[in-house]
Parts: sequence; structure tokens; C-alpha cells
Amino acid sequence: MRPTEDTSHARLQADPAAVRRYQQMRFGLFVHWGVYALIGHGEWVMHTEQIPVKEYERLPPRFNPVQFDADEWAQLMVDAGQKYMTITSKHHDGFCMFDSALTDYKITNMTFGRDPIAELAEAFSRHDLVLGFYYSLLDWHHPDYRDNWPAYIEYYQGQVRELCTKYGDIGMIWFDGYWPGHEPPAAYFVEGGSWDLAGTYDLIHELSPNTLIGNNHHVPPLKGEDFQMFEQDLPGENSAGFNTGSRGALPLESCLTINKNWGYNPDDHDHKSTPELIRFLVECIGRDSNFLLNVGPTPMGAIQIEQVYRLRGVGEWLQTNGEAIYGARPLPNAKQDWGYVVHLPDTGVIYLHILDWPGGEISVKIPDVSTAACLADHTKIPARREDERLILSLPDVAPDGVDTVVRLD
Repeated sequence: MRPTEDTSHARLQADPAAVRRYQQMRFGLFVHWGVYALIGHGEWVMHTEQIPVKEYERLPPRFNPVQFDADEWAQLMVDAGQKYMTITSKHHDGFCMFDSALTDYKITNMTFGRDPIAELAEAFSRHDLVLGFYYSLLDWHHPDYRDNWPAYIEYYQGQVRELCTKYGDIGMIWFDGYWPGHEPPAAYFVEGGSWDLAGTYDLIHELSPNTLIGNNHHVPPLKGEDFQMFEQDLPGENSAGFNTGSRGALPLESCLTINKNWGYNPDDHDHKSTPELIRFLVECIGRDSNFLLNVGPTPMGAIQIEQVYRLRGVGEWLQTNGEAIYGARPLPNAKQDWGYVVHLPDTGVIYLHILDWPGGEISVKIPDVSTAACLADHTKIPARREDERLILSLPDVAPDGVDTVVRLD
């Protein structure tokens, strides 16, 4: 089994103010988009269908996403209440969705001829959003990945340098493809030596101190990393089967597909409902985690309408309840039978997220508050104190069928 890489000699971490910003944002958009959308069988299709490099190279010249509109994507995020995006700059197939000077295998060399990452960076500056990049350490296209490991390390670190310096303030870099303790097929997954992660992490933090680093390696965080992600799972759970790493002390992020696939699949209509997405968001906040919700745009560069409806639905709920989400942190007694108790550290305001409405009375051990009201309409909820506990008398029917947020003062 592959060993965990030693990054103990990494010297730097992200600026603390950038880490605080990250934990304030709470809700982001994950985007898996590349030439694999043309096939429509997900982003791993080159591997799952065993497509040779020369055959796969026929795809990029046909990739012409003329419906892509960076401002439209940015406005959708604003409507959804999302504060940041992590987008695939390069997935395992090696095709670059940005204008890298280190390869010709990139979108700007194809029919489209534009750099969508640059356009997103400009749009995000207009909409006050934060841009981040997914970057695959694997590369099934680049010959040095198999044949000249030192040259490949130089190549990937050069691309990381480009991502940190060409597109303004970058919120995070989300690495994938390094999985210690896992032995995937050698024909597609080779490691000719160290990834030099410590050197890569220090490079990022030197070039861009506000950029947080995460690595989807499914082991406890390594030195030099700034947040820990959980794939298709809530922190501390392993329903997906590969989140075996214990929860560490770093800020957390849970990433989840809106349907069953990361990349575009026109046959996948199994979308999670808006209430399901809202509940997952609240479950994340109750575990002190961000929520990164994934969509897979079409080959033409559009986000599917079913996904747009759901994103806007979450945004409508956040317009009313967002003050109990953005920047919210769980209290020590956060987990309750009915939901979660969170607070805003800057103001001290406490909120109850009542996901499973019990009706009748609930009791919470909270000092120094004596009044309660629904956040949505400010309706007072009868409350009394008994020693250190606040007793609330709830109506029989939940005001919000998904999550009733109660503000305590």
C-alpha cells in the first residue's frame, strides 16, 4: 500500500484572516467541467471506458462551450447564497481548462479559444465572490507522468504557480489524485516518487498567502494543509466508504454531488431535492463544516436547469435564514435530538436549527438568554428559564417543514 507522504518540513500555512474568511463563507459551488462532458459519462470516463490517449485527444477540438457566461454563473451563485467556487482547472484526463503556458493541451488552443478561468476571475471580482481551483495531481495525458517523474513534478508545480499568480486573489486550491493506502490500477495511476507536497504547499503559501490548501487524500490532514474535506459525506461519517481519515483540527468542508455524478451525465436525473440540500447544509454547520455543492455543466457551458432551480431554492431559504448559517459555529452542546445549537462568535447570538420538529417542550442548556423567536417571521416562542436551561414551548406544527430557525436573545 502507498505510504502517506511526509510534509513535516512544510514551513507555512495560510494567513489566519483568510482562514476566518473561509469559515465565514460556509456555502460554495463545486464545478466539475471539462471535455469529458462531451461524452456525458462523468469525469472519469477516460479510465472507466479505457479510452486511449490518441482517441481521447479527438475530444478537445470539438469542445466549444459557447453558452458559457461567467457573469451568469456568478449571478446564479449570488442567487443561491453561495460565496465561493472551486472549479476543475485540470482533472485526471490532463486537459487544462485554463491558459497554461506549459502545455498546448488546453481550452485556449481549441475552437473555443477563451480562458473561462480568467473570465470567472473577472466576474467574481464584480460579484464579490471567491474563486478557488480543483487541481488533479494525476495526469493521464502528459507523457512525463509515466516516463519522467522529476519532469512531471516540475510540470505540475509550474501549473500550480500559474494558478496562484495569473487569476488574482485565489481562495483555495483543492488537490485530488493522491490516495495513500490505496492501490489503483497501475496503468492509470503511477507514482514515480514523492509528490513533493511540502514544497508545493510552501510554494502556494509564499505566492498567495490568502490561498487555503486542501487535499482529498482521505487521511488525517498533513502539515501545510489548511482545511480538511470529506467527499460525499458529513465530517466524521463514512457512508461513502473511503472517508477513513479521522477528523482533524483544521476547518472542515463536505462536498456533495447535486445528483449522482460529479461531471455532466444527461441520463442522471436523480437530483437531491431543495429540502434535502438545505438539511445537508444545516448538518454541515452543526458539525462546523462548510458545504461545497457540486454541479456538472453541459458541453455547451450551461448549468442544467434542474440544478439551477435547486440552487435558487436554497438561496431563497438563505435570504431568510442566512444569518444563522454564514459564520455560524456549533456550541459544545450543538447536537440535539431535534437538530443543532449554533452561535455567531462575533455577536454571541445563539440559534436553534430545529430539523426534526418535536412539538411540545424542548429544553436547552444555555445561559444568559430568556427570549426566543422564529427567525423567519419574528414570531415569539414562549420561553422560561429553569436554572441553567431554557425551556421552549413549541407549537404542534413546524413553521418551516425543513428547518425552523429560532433566534435566542
